[in-house]
Amino acid sequence: MHGGPYSANLNVFHVGGLDIALMMATEGWLVFQPNYRGSTGYGDEFLQGVFKELFSRPGKDVLFGVDALIQDGIVDPKRLTIGGYSYGGHLTNWLITQTTRFNAAVTGAGCVDHVSSWGITDLPLFRSHKIGGLPWQAPDRYQQEAAIFQLHKVRTPTHMVTGENDCRVPTAQSYLLKRSLHILGIPSKLIVFPGEGHLIKNNPWHEKIKVREELKWLNKYGGICLLECDEASTLSTSNQ
Repeated sequence: MHGGPYSANLNVFHVGGLDIALMMATEGWLVFQPNYRGSTGYGDEFLQGVFKELFSRPGKDVLFGVDALIQDGIVDPKRLTIGGYSYGGHLTNWLITQTTRFNAAVTGAGCVDHVSSWGITDLPLFRSHKIGGLPWQAPDRYQQEAAIFQLHKVRTPTHMVTGENDCRVPTAQSYLLKRSLHILGIPSKLIVFPGEGHLIKNNPWHEKIKVREELKWLNKYGGICLLECDEASTLSTSNQ
């Protein structure tokens, strides 16, 4: 899922460590890239649809899209995964607290707690404006829209990446998530890339490692490898 949220998924060829959609497709995945509430290109009302519902409203949009794909018979509901970077990482962290339907998650530079994030991010006004006030002005919304207070509901194996020097979404957010999942006994892995900021681009090898490890995680927990193994077994048997 894309960042921003004031960005958008476009029908363009795009490769890079932050966007693994094309690489996932080459691995056999059907990739759904939703432009949820808050995305650019659908008018001001749609763009501002995240106001005071920074993750809960876009999260509903994503799940609505997944349900539509299942209803149309396009995807297998038993082999669903989810992932995103920056705001997409925030939304991934939120959604794994709302449903257990995803077999695996890959999240990058994702936030779980808005109060601490507001205190240390380089864009504090953006977050307080979208949530609808400063932490002491809207404490209920800061809690309602934060994954940290609902992490006990997570059952999804989760892979995390972050840049060591990220000032947009500091590494503390990823450590919060990793520690919580460890305590809960949920399979998890965190990679902190040294010398990297919010965008992992200073060292090309870091991008390669990120993509490689995320794909390995999806194939390990996502269920697609089970389908491929079953097909391979069938082909092998039929050829004997």
